[in-house]
Amino acid sequence: MIHDLQGEANMTPVVGMLLSAVTENSQRLKSITEGMSQEEVDYKGENNQFNSIAQLIRHITFVDMNWVYRIEGAVLPQRLIEQYGPMIDENNRLPLVQGVSRDTLISRYEGVLTLLKETCAHLADADLDRVVTFGHQNEKQATIRWGLWHMADHNRYHQAHINQLRRLFQTQTDC
Repeated sequence: MIHDLQGEANMTPVVGMLLSAVTENSQRLKSITEGMSQEEVDYKGENNQFNSIAQLIRHITFVDMNWVYRIEGAVLPQRLIEQYGPMIDENNRLPLVQGVSRDTLISRYEGVLTLLKETCAHLADADLDRVVTFGHQNEKQATIRWGLWHMADHNRYHQAHINQLRRLFQTQTDC
């Protein structure tokens, strides 16, 4: 298999390349979580000190959904905030997710990626210069180009946490 960061035929080159980076990392997320038991998906460390894999996948999904709407220049509808969110709970932590299967979480994430792909099909490379706001209070600014890169980077960042949880879970179950 040859890895490349080439976009779809209906996308401009840079938009397609950035979307490919997001897509590649989403495929890796699917791969590293394949075959997980519900117990492992919900595992939060020996003393429940970490975010679970379920929380991390849900967080990635919600962050990416927010970026899709920012890129479109739209506000995330309340129904989607209720379905995918919130970003953080009242204690400034990732909201608890428990008992939701890995397949359901990945399916929801794939739905967001489909929306992203549709959005990117309407972008030109020049659109990547457009500045949008983001952050918990929309206090930060970034270009759409950075936002697409961030989606890929953020996903990969949390994959490291997922891999750590997998190792801890395996160590615990081997005892």
